[in-house]
Amino acid sequence: MNSQVFELDEALAVLERTPAVLAALLAGLQEGWIQATEGEGTWSPYDVVGHLIHGERTDWVPRARQILVGDNRPFEPFDRTAQFQESAGRSLGELLAELAELRRENLAALAAMRLDEQDLSRQGLHPELGEVTLAQLLATWVVHDLDHVAQISRTLAKRYGEATGPWSAYLSILSDRLRP
Repeated sequence: MNSQVFELDEALAVLERTPAVLAALLAGLQEGWIQATEGEGTWSPYDVVGHLIHGERTDWVPRARQILVGDNRPFEPFDRTAQFQESAGRSLGELLAELAELRRENLAALAAMRLDEQDLSRQGLHPELGEVTLAQLLATWVVHDLDHVAQISRTLAKRYGEATGPWSAYLSILSDRLRP
């Protein structure tokens, strides 16, 4: 595995691209694509975009601010399913636009923090994981984005999984994260 030390500039390069990647992949697709899931208890691309919006509002930057002001109370627990209520009745286009705007705002807020190495080593308290650093929080934001981009791609691929016929033997994305 290719592990590296956290680099803020590299992280920002990924974080600023995620909304455009998702818009390019999902905007204008028919409902069958955006509501597809990998089975019971899994999320559609629509659900994932709503989840990312909730994170933009309540997770990454609020927690970074809490760390920087030295507030050592545990972070507010993150509601991983808030999108089911918050996104109800909204179009995917609206959600993609909101994600892009919130991400621009959050990256501007992060830039205004003018983070240095000392800041990145400051600690906060996760309610389940215990002590975490600001660098770990920001690295997790990047990997969280990439995890959900992969999840959306995997979900879309599985929609046509059976249609590939015997080629499915060559397509590992179709067997990734199968649920019993």
